This record gives sequence, structure tokens and C-alpha cells, in this order.
Amino acid sequence: MTVAAAAAPQADTTDEVVMSARNVAKSYGAVHALKGVNFDIHRGQVTTLFGENGAGKSTLMKILSGVIQPSSGEVWLDGRPVQFASTAEAQDHGVSIIHQELSLAPNLNVRDNIFLGREITGPGGIDYAEEERQTRLLMQELEEEIDPRTPVEQLRLGQQQLVEIARALSVNSRVLIMDEPTSALSASEVEVLFRVIRDLTARGVSIVYISHHLEEALRITDHAVVLRDGAMTANAPRAEIDLEWIVRHMVGRNFDLGTPPRGHEISGAALAIRNLTVIDPASGQTLVDDLSLDVATGEIVCLYGLMGAGRTELMECVAGRLTPAAGEVRLHGQPVQDLTIAERIRAGLALVPEDRQRDGLVQTMSVGRNLSLASIVDFTRGFLTSLRAERKIIDATIKSVTVKTDGPQAAITSLSGGNQQKVVIGKMLATDPTVLLLDEPSRGIDVGAKAEVFGLLAEKAKTGLAVLYSTSEVSECLSIAHRILVLRRGRITAEFTHETTKEAIMAASGEAVVE
Repeated sequence: MTVAAAAAPQADTTDEVVMSARNVAKSYGAVHALKGVNFDIHRGQVTTLFGENGAGKSTLMKILSGVIQPSSGEVWLDGRPVQFASTAEAQDHGVSIIHQELSLAPNLNVRDNIFLGREITGPGGIDYAEEERQTRLLMQELEEEIDPRTPVEQLRLGQQQLVEIARALSVNSRVLIMDEPTSALSASEVEVLFRVIRDLTARGVSIVYISHHLEEALRITDHAVVLRDGAMTANAPRAEIDLEWIVRHMVGRNFDLGTPPRGHEISGAALAIRNLTVIDPASGQTLVDDLSLDVATGEIVCLYGLMGAGRTELMECVAGRLTPAAGEVRLHGQPVQDLTIAERIRAGLALVPEDRQRDGLVQTMSVGRNLSLASIVDFTRGFLTSLRAERKIIDATIKSVTVKTDGPQAAITSLSGGNQQKVVIGKMLATDPTVLLLDEPSRGIDVGAKAEVFGLLAEKAKTGLAVLYSTSEVSECLSIAHRILVLRRGRITAEFTHETTKEAIMAASGEAVVE
């Protein structure tokens, strides 16, 4: 790191600025990700950064934490300009980041992931006992009972996110950047994280918090900054902002997730699940317990529950990724539990998985190839591929789900999180399903992209598509769903219409209602 001896930039007169960006810009060829941004981080406070996917939030945070270098402008720390050559160098100076997309090593256990590259050593080499002791303390702080020796690949996505948070906490940072830290957490786990954040700020740690859960973020923020198209559009203390202020400066207009689609026929069980039971082969724990539900043609059903309620296991079992211990799944009256995943897709049953990076996309493929992957049988004959037929499917899908891309040949990694999610949904819609399962379809996407995704599902339901989507965000239940089913410990505990209240849904899930 290089540190220049120079005068500090003008700081906030009301509270101390520990770190800041000054006229920071970042360009990738002709694309300007950041356009001369000024950004302050206040000591012992939470600075929340709002913005749509592609607004430049993650780019700015990567610059502050040493992941990438700015094209122009400066980063200041403790009153002096700094330039971090790597994240390790940034950590040495007390600046750490929790990335939106998890960066864990799945083949290593929890302990080894937390201390990877920072191993605790003693006379005999690595002190695994001490690492394990500290890992247990970190997980206790997050109120999560995870054995330090558990391989990360065996953990659910929400648990992996908690491990990522624990790793960042272990560094004892002065500035901690949290990029979508709650995207896979339930409301009760968010409360634990918020208590940890307030404990950190009380000790003088500065937090930068990025979240697409706007109401949630409002509860924790002290200062709010809004980015739009790579430039700052607003900056204000908590006392001066509300939800409408955030959305207006983010997108220039208000969004809602719509209401249940009307004016079309809803009849006949497109999907019938009967007495389904799923057991974890490793622990013997019952994940889905004798569960039955129907989804009719043209109907949208929301499945709400906390992490560990069995939502993901139910979805994956219906799609063929997990084997049930008992029960059956019928598609338009025909049993499918003996079919493979590919056979279920051809029969009209498709799943949009919870983890789009791991299970929904091939990172080395283009946007077009990702879109056409699930429907490859429609344009191949033997070993021959019809590029014209494939391009027709790709172009139609890009238009149908409104993917914002430079073209089918663009790298999938060049897209924002919201557009990547549209690609995953579009890929499965290209198979022409009659039943679509979506596990946390809005995870890690902004309010505008979320509205577009839910609007797309509503339109597809009008054409007869049966939709079952799961969520851990209560506001998403009260939108386009005709029915809301609450899942708790593998069982359905309540059923509501969209006219119910958030409090009723949360109470049925066993979740404490936060005033």
C-alpha cells in the first residue's frame, strides 16, 4: 500500500469520517461503472448504500477493499490517501468486505474457511484446537449451532452466508463492508446480525451496509447514500429519509410487486404433492414431514418459512434433485417421482434454484449459451446442433424476460445480479414448462428487477402456468400470490390469501414480530 503525506479532504463537521472515496471513477472499456463518486464512511456508524443492480455499489466497495483499482480518483483512510494492492493489504489496515456472492471453499470445513490464509500457528504448526475454539465463539455470537468441522458444501446457503459473516468478524476490522449480508437469512437471523452490527458500532467499528431489502436496511442505517447509473444521487442522515425517499432516488419512480393476476381460469391440480417426506441421510433429521399441497393451472402459490423450515428441500425433491423417503408427486395427474430431472423438465416441471451462481448458471458460458442450456434438446439432433434454432430461442427469451445485455455473446459475469436472475428464469421458461418452481427468486436483486420478475410471473400465470415460489421476505408473500402457505419444521402450519397481514404470516412461521 502507498500512503501519501497530504492534507485530508474536507470531512463531515458533525461526525468523524474514517474512510472516504474522492471523485472515484471506474471504467471497463466504454462502460462507466462509476462516475466521480464521493462517499464517506463515519466512525462507529452504519452507512447504507442503496441502488439498483448495476448502479455501481459493488464496484465502489471492491475499490475500497482493494479488490480492484479505480480508473481515477482517490481513497482516503484516517485523513491520508491510500491505495490497496489486494484485499489482504486492505485487511492489514482494518478494511474487510463480505461479498454478495459467497467466496467460501466448499471442500473445506467451517474452521478452515474462517482462518484460510490467516492460520493460527504454534510450535507444532497450525493450532487447530485454538482455531476451532474461536470458530465456536464466532458461531455462538451469531446464534448458529454449526460444528466447526462441518464441510461447507454440506451447509445450506443461509448457513454458508453466516460462515462468510463469521470469517469477516474474525478479522477484527475497523471498517467492515457488508454487501447483501442478509440475502439468504431469515428475519430472526437478521435480528441476530443486527445485534452484532450494533455491538460492533458501539466499539467504534464502521459498517458499510448494502441491501435490496429496503425496509430492513432502514432499521439499521445511520447515513444513507444512493447510487444511480454510477453516480451519487442522494446523501442524507437517517432522520431525513424514508422508504419513498430511497426508491425515488434509486429509480426515479415507485415500484410495487403487483397483485394476484385476475381474469383467467384457475382450475385443476397442475401439481399435486401427497404425503411427501424428506430425510437428511447424514443426520437422520426430517426436513419435510408428511407434506401435501396442490397448485392449480394458472395459480400462483407462495411458500413462506424461515431458514431450515424445509422450503428448499421441498422444491428440490419435487424437481428430482432429492429423493423422498415417502410420498408422491403428480404432474397433471401423472406420477413423476420415478423420473430423472431431465425427464421432469421435458414433462413440464422446471425449477429455478435458490443459488443462481452455483446451481443456475455456468460462469464460463455466455448469456446466450446459459439461456439455451436447459432446452438443448429442442435444437439438437444426434451430434448436430442447429445454431439458427438455438439463436431463435435465445433471442425470444432475452426479449421475453427483458434481459439487459450487450448481446447473447456477452459473458454471464458481465450482467448485474438482477439480470443474471432473469437469465436463470428465462432458461427454465424456454423449456415451456406447465409448472414452474422458484426458490427465493428475488434473492440479491434490487426493487426494480424484483418488480419485473414478479410481473413476469403474473403474466405467465395468465397463460396457464402454475407457479410455486418460496420466500423468506414477508412483503413478497403479499404481492402476486393467490395463496400463501406457511412452512415450519417441514410442515404447513397455515394458509392465507394475499389479504392477510405480515404479522399473521410471521406468527404462523414461529417468527417473532419486530415492532
